[in-house]
Amino acid sequence: MAENEKEPRTTRDSIYRAARRIKRRDNSLYNALRSIYQDSIFVDEISQLWPKLPLLANLRCGLWYSPRFDATCYFKSTDGHTNNLSFNTSRLNLHLPLLAGIYMIHQETYPYASFLLFTFVFFRWIGEKGGCIIIDSTRKGKRFPDSMSKTIPIWSCVLNRSIFNHLKRLCNTDAGLTSDDHDGGNIRQVFDKWDCSLHLPLWVSKTEKASIEARLDEWTRQLDESGADIASLASCLRKPLRPLWVSQKTVIWLNEVPEHDSWDFTPLILVSASASGEVEHRTNSEFSWSYIPGAGDDEESWARGLSPSVFWTHVDDLIDSGPGLCNQKVAEIVENERVYRAQRGQEAPQVVVKCSSKSYGGAKSDEILSLSVPKPKVGMKNVDEESLVSWLASTNLAVGSSQVVGKATSIDCIINCDQNPISVPLSYHEEHLHLPMKGSKFDRFSILKNLPSAVNFAKQKLRMDKKLLVCCQDGEDISVCVCLAILISLFNEEGAFDGGKSFEEKSITKMEMRRMLIFICKYVVKARPSRGNLKQVFGFLSSQRENSDESESRG
Repeated sequence: MAENEKEPRTTRDSIYRAARRIKRRDNSLYNALRSIYQDSIFVDEISQLWPKLPLLANLRCGLWYSPRFDATCYFKSTDGHTNNLSFNTSRLNLHLPLLAGIYMIHQETYPYASFLLFTFVFFRWIGEKGGCIIIDSTRKGKRFPDSMSKTIPIWSCVLNRSIFNHLKRLCNTDAGLTSDDHDGGNIRQVFDKWDCSLHLPLWVSKTEKASIEARLDEWTRQLDESGADIASLASCLRKPLRPLWVSQKTVIWLNEVPEHDSWDFTPLILVSASASGEVEHRTNSEFSWSYIPGAGDDEESWARGLSPSVFWTHVDDLIDSGPGLCNQKVAEIVENERVYRAQRGQEAPQVVVKCSSKSYGGAKSDEILSLSVPKPKVGMKNVDEESLVSWLASTNLAVGSSQVVGKATSIDCIINCDQNPISVPLSYHEEHLHLPMKGSKFDRFSILKNLPSAVNFAKQKLRMDKKLLVCCQDGEDISVCVCLAILISLFNEEGAFDGGKSFEEKSITKMEMRRMLIFICKYVVKARPSRGNLKQVFGFLSSQRENSDESESRG
């Protein structure tokens, strides 16, 4: 009897193991790269339909699907998940660098003013260009990711409503726009034509649409209260934003493609790069391979250290290598890139990949790939060398990457939040504080434990009117969080250093943090602090305020 009960379970386990082997085989590195390359052809075709519109990648998945993006954006699908719909003003998760040669704006006249998900430069840009094309992808079972189905439509609607409210206030005060704004039209004409409707794709249910519409007033109020410069945004957009959806199943008559400036709205053309459906087995004259929908998603699980930019640099070699040699080819390219960066003193962690016994690379089970180290190719582009230190107005505070510390000549002192130390002269020792911090994914309390030392060091140096740089590995997350804590702790509402006097009187709220974060992102266009790291900053500020209250009560 016991044997009869054991046999079916053994059979089920065998079927499960077989299914897992098939899935691993279908999701191989070559299949992913070949699928991305195949989808990139579709992306290129769509971009050619509206060649004047800038092409944006929605990070991180979308970045794999073209070598010629003009900029990037970052809309999270989780903000569009059913029962988790949100318009989170604290998630400043999109940056758009000012692209040289596309639209030049004088920094003193139009500073890098970022709020919520888009920078002011972006609105000025798409206002001039008349829209944009955003690329993303999703796994099998969906034609579009939730970031495109709901997150972006919610965002564009809330923004349109906030601009509408601003125009309405101008109408009520009998104010007019200058002849340079909105093509010389007066404010009443713009106001009457402004569309505030929620535009969702047809596959979003009526129930969910009603749920979203019920919260639009609340989200618009949050935007208005966040301190965002709506007036500047209203002057940038000639027409309201509206999303349009394009997938590989969309039927487009090539002889009837409308010009983007013929629409009565500013189009956000949302392109889902991958074909929907199950994994398909395909063949050509040389190889057979399996097509993976949304192959660019979750790159940590398959890319083996390969990045989109490096992939497109070596795309012909990788695609031509075939399934049998792709893994080893990628390993050589990644190690080549790592050595190149290490020789220049940049962040260059070694990529360790464990291979299964059946892997195409030929490595045995649990054997770490041993890679030869060829000489780095001359002319390989080094993006980090183009990074800049971002000064926060007149606060004497700056944010930047630890890789550019040696190139910044106007810095008096440094707080280094990178895991790796930076070389500084011996005479500079007292002006340098190394506080190695980890993000919340690796240590939920690392930033919280180090913030007291960082704030005390900043207080000492800023009191002496010295210029302080806060840096981390990428200059986008941890250093931004440390600067946020310093600004709230040591500066008043006007942005002047007071050593913490105003902090003793203010109440620490999430709204206060959001407003200060918006101020930081006016100048740090790449800022993308994670939610877990921001929680640690809030925890630190709250504890400092409680300690201050206790001291006052004892006194």
